[in-house]
Amino acid sequence: MVLTIDVGNTSTTFGLFEGDKIVFQFRRETNIHSSSDEIGVFIRSVLKENGFDWQAIDRIGICSVVPTVNYSLSSACAKYLKKDPLFIQAGIKTGLKIKYSNPKEIGADLISAAVGAINLFPDRNMIIVDMGTATTLELVSAQKEFLGGSILPGLKISIDALASGTAKLPSVEIAKPEGLFGSTTTEAIQVGLYYGTAGSIKEICYKYQNNIFNGEKPFILGTGGFSKLFSDYNLFDQIVPELVLYGVKCAINLN
Repeated sequence: MVLTIDVGNTSTTFGLFEGDKIVFQFRRETNIHSSSDEIGVFIRSVLKENGFDWQAIDRIGICSVVPTVNYSLSSACAKYLKKDPLFIQAGIKTGLKIKYSNPKEIGADLISAAVGAINLFPDRNMIIVDMGTATTLELVSAQKEFLGGSILPGLKISIDALASGTAKLPSVEIAKPEGLFGSTTTEAIQVGLYYGTAGSIKEICYKYQNNIFNGEKPFILGTGGFSKLFSDYNLFDQIVPELVLYGVKCAINLN
């Protein structure tokens, strides 16, 4: 089995693969103060409680955008799972042709998502929209070229910014609004953020289609925790929530 780990700013997601099939997922809050012992005991306990033998894990891959947790996480894998993990980063084999000015600036999550995308949907021009703490749009050509992309504030960051930057606006639940306008302040914030985010994504994708892909419609792939909120909005051709984990698995195979 292969254990894949996606360390995000808010939460860390774990995916266990048998072959190419993900058989189990679990998560925990990303905490920069967690010790290797805390992380290692957590992983082994969750696997045991769900009927999986940690000793059957033969490879581990980690995609992390929080460098301060990497040492503890790596130590936890070595101490409690008896395997040294592979970290996804510029310089390892990915199958991508990186066209970024400085490849070291690319987030591991962007690399992993792109690797997953070119393996699941080969030979296509793609826009990958990852809706997590930040909302990112990345361009990948049919020739497996990572061209670059855009970064927007995510839904939670936007809500937190409104609440902290104003005197009277509250922090609200992230939810799909029931109508097109709000009759309460909470509803108004939800409407603005939902349709504002959707509109931003549609506009950027439109610009990329006409200016990067010469008018040819790219395959638009959604992933990330908030992508399912837009499942019936026709933003995406397909949503693959575990895309980053799958990309980590593919990268492990190449290395």
